[in-house]
Amino acid sequence: MGSKSRERIYGGSVRASAERAAEARKVADRLACEAWNKRVLAFQGPAQPSPALGDALNAGFTYLEVKCLGCDTHQTVALDVVRRPKTTPIHDLERYMRCKDCSEVRGYPYKRSHLVALRPTKISASDPPLHRWPGER
Repeated sequence: MGSKSRERIYGGSVRASAERAAEARKVADRLACEAWNKRVLAFQGPAQPSPALGDALNAGFTYLEVKCLGCDTHQTVALDVVRRPKTTPIHDLERYMRCKDCSEVRGYPYKRSHLVALRPTKISASDPPLHRWPGER
């Protein structure tokens, strides 16, 4: 006569609570990213503190919309290919953003840009860039 293993007795409840914890982290990350997007709107610039790169990816925000101040174009950057640690805050990425078009015209890396928002999708005809700041077209 043998006894039941601990895995058999407690395994289901352990797995269920781990799944609930993962879902709670995902919801918390999504709310943090949405709050950061609203702070960026309110302060018209990169609000600090910002969510970490890994938190944005966990929440489903896989793109960062950036506005070039030289040519007024909006572009999206895929966050899953950014070569930085997942603990890097989003606002720290601003210093590394360079506009390709402006850099080719000027002949040197042009780094004047603003972070606009975290986005779940790329800019397209059905999902246009965010023009959220007052007075901006």
